Amino acid sequence: MDGIIRLKALSEQMSFEPAEERSLAGIPYLDKTENCPDSVFVHPAILPNGQKIKLLKTLLTSACERDCYYCPFRAGRDFRRATFQPEEFARLFIMLTQKGITEGVFLSSGVTGGGVHTQDKLLDTAEILRHKLGFRGYIHLKVMPGAERAQVERAMQLADRVSVNLEAPNTERLTRLAPQKRFIEELLQPLKWMDEIRRTQPAYRGWHGRWPSSATQFVAGGAGESDLELLSATQYLYRQLGLKRTYFSRFNPIPDTPLEDQAPTPPIREHRLYQASFLLRDYGFELEELPFEADGRLPIQSDPKLAWAQRNLADQPIEVNLADRHMLLRIPGIGPKCAEVILKARRQVKIIDVTSLKKLGIFTERAAPYLLFDGRRAAYQPSLF
Repeated sequence: MDGIIRLKALSEQMSFEPAEERSLAGIPYLDKTENCPDSVFVHPAILPNGQKIKLLKTLLTSACERDCYYCPFRAGRDFRRATFQPEEFARLFIMLTQKGITEGVFLSSGVTGGGVHTQDKLLDTAEILRHKLGFRGYIHLKVMPGAERAQVERAMQLADRVSVNLEAPNTERLTRLAPQKRFIEELLQPLKWMDEIRRTQPAYRGWHGRWPSSATQFVAGGAGESDLELLSATQYLYRQLGLKRTYFSRFNPIPDTPLEDQAPTPPIREHRLYQASFLLRDYGFELEELPFEADGRLPIQSDPKLAWAQRNLADQPIEVNLADRHMLLRIPGIGPKCAEVILKARRQVKIIDVTSLKKLGIFTERAAPYLLFDGRRAAYQPSLF
């Protein structure tokens, strides 16, 4: 029971760190059982392959020698800490999987004894899970600031996903959030190593015979940065370092931190950042195409794809029977799957109107104002709002 109490303490504050794909309903829940009335927080997660699992998000220790200004685990904050040793945590986690409480783990840690020492503890835990206890399920392993290249490689051999939290888009902004961290040497460099390892070493050396995906997180709004700064970094990470996901965690002030009096970031800003990042990752948009305001912020009142279409397609609708995939993805309401459906259908028959698109399973309310069918505008009912 002592282990469960510590694990509950370590897992209950992990909502601030996004991990894996999440639906809007993917809020953590407290898994209670008859024998463990104060059980652990579990997150409903959707993995990159679409599989839904119960994900335990936790720390190996909440003790930390770093004094990041926004973090609930910062060294200068007065609260009771909890710690697991690798073998102890691994066995408790296996017990929880056997009871059906969890199916995978996102494992991070506060930094104690330096990044290298802390990374060794995380690697030891993963080694025990994989090779001593035979766990073949999902592991997302955090890479600590200051970890060495060999440690990054070993993490990639054990995990399904690895990540490093950049927190901020550049050195200047990071100093306002975490002045003890070094942006290039401690945070960006491990992401570069991950990309290099994937490109230069055989995939069979990774877990399940493939290298894991990599991801990062930004604290949106914590350092006064613009959306342009965040998305400039995001485009670089996607295009140059092969990251599969950038997460945005909106800034929320934590009591007993230097930023406790700073205003929280509105949830809608986080949402717009995600929408824009998907345009860069999945829709072929370039950073310069995103509809930034003069201050480098995205428009709050409209999603960025719709804002782009209103500026660029209102007077020049797209011919649905001639457009290539690149242009179809510019149309609001049409994503990668819908674009493929349209391209496949066009090989068989001409698409003559909105009804034809609806029969293909495509929701046309957002798309209709920006479509042409053999030179004719689509008939649609304008929205009242």
